[in-house]
Amino acid sequence: MINVIVQGKDVINIEKRTVLNVFFTYYEIYATLSELTKKYEITLEQFNVLRILRGQKKQPINMGEIQERMVARSSNSTRIVDKLVEKKLVDRRICPNNKRKMEIVITNQGLEKLSKIDPEIEEMEKQLSKNLSLGELLHLNELLTKYRTIKNDCI
Repeated sequence: MINVIVQGKDVINIEKRTVLNVFFTYYEIYATLSELTKKYEITLEQFNVLRILRGQKKQPINMGEIQERMVARSSNSTRIVDKLVEKKLVDRRICPNNKRKMEIVITNQGLEKLSKIDPEIEEMEKQLSKNLSLGELLHLNELLTKYRTIKNDCI
């Protein structure tokens, strides 16, 4: 795929090739997992919020904390939660200690939805990784973590 995109160039430097490769890999994974969550009438971002809330073990969390923990931090986290409230997958209530804050908690319906999706997500994650050995997966994780930490030096 990368070779097709850079066809017009004689030589593409390794840094650009790496950035393109990471980007295309992200897109393929995102598209695959989005298609899976779509079957359950939620987006991948909504799935991410539900998983964050499940990790709270029925303890409420505010919008700021949700946004900090999201894989893709976005300004539309309020809209994502609004959609989950409409679907009765989460509840939103005013914080008793701070009336200006809203607390979000997952509902039983939200937990049930996750329990149905989780096995398919786990299987898809295995399928996406099947061409790599355990050692390669461990090494890839180390490299990607190292690659992400470089970002702070660039800004």
